Amino acid sequence: MPPPAPPTELVPSERAVVLLSCALSALGSGLLVATHALWPDLRSRARRLLLFLSLADLLSAASYFYGVLQDFEGPSWDCVLQGALSTFANTSSFFWTVAIALYLYLSIVRTSRGPGDGRLLWAFHVVSWGIPLVITVAAVTLKKIGYDASDVSVGWCWIDLEAEDRVLWMLLTGKLWEMLAYVTLPVIYLLIRKHINRAREALSEYRPLVSQAHQLQRRTSAADKKLALIPLIFVCLRIWSTVRFVLTLCGSPAVRTPVLVVLHGIGNTFQGGANCITFVLCTRTVRTRLLSLCSCCCPQASAAAESPLGPPRPLRPPQRAGESQGPRRAVDELPST
Repeated sequence: MPPPAPPTELVPSERAVVLLSCALSALGSGLLVATHALWPDLRSRARRLLLFLSLADLLSAASYFYGVLQDFEGPSWDCVLQGALSTFANTSSFFWTVAIALYLYLSIVRTSRGPGDGRLLWAFHVVSWGIPLVITVAAVTLKKIGYDASDVSVGWCWIDLEAEDRVLWMLLTGKLWEMLAYVTLPVIYLLIRKHINRAREALSEYRPLVSQAHQLQRRTSAADKKLALIPLIFVCLRIWSTVRFVLTLCGSPAVRTPVLVVLHGIGNTFQGGANCITFVLCTRTVRTRLLSLCSCCCPQASAAAESPLGPPRPLRPPQRAGESQGPRRAVDELPST
């Protein structure tokens, strides 16, 4: 195996971008956790799985933030601790992402319901938390996690590049599961989309149910777009990490390209932010409740409600003969909005 490439030095601008990405990812993951805690009626099984994914992304963003901020220059105890936490959280995030896609497939295509759902959730917990924990403990015990000179990271610690079997441990602690997710997620999505298209065509054959067919088409189109984002976002964010991993194995100096380093840093740290945009900001029900909560907490809203001009006028004042009420109605209806 060729020797590793020279260390990748991070300039302050690159470090600032990655730190901002970590902060936004942590904020997005925290917002997902907050929505789950605030509104119990939104706690479906799919969103419960999303909660566990958000917890993994939150831990991942926090550990990456510390690693980039610390800017390790060599092996140390906090380097090993940060590398272990990020390895566990990152690998767990892969498993939970695939678990969500698999649950959607079983719910939509196989229509699994009933007592089996509880056992399936426990199986997801055992796999998504258990396997990353075993791998991380083994890597720490065998002293495989350490300083990697930012060749396969962006300032944080991961697998020690001086280890003889570093490629094997890079695969076990992330890259193997990452590449499997590249294949698994699109396949599951295509199967779900194929099933939705078949159901849409079958329902459209019934002429008396045209209105229901149009309703289903609108709903499945929205779900189709949301499902399409799952593999697309994952691949777009994670592909840069894989590219730098291959360049490191080849000993190529291109691994230190500034654009590639920044893309790698954003891709590995912004998963929580991307999930927040997709499943909170782009979900009408959750977005409406968040806006309503913000408007209730905003002091300007209460100040506007207490008008110094006296008691509020009725929404529809009595109309006098020969008097146009168009502009007055438009003004009076604004506070209700």
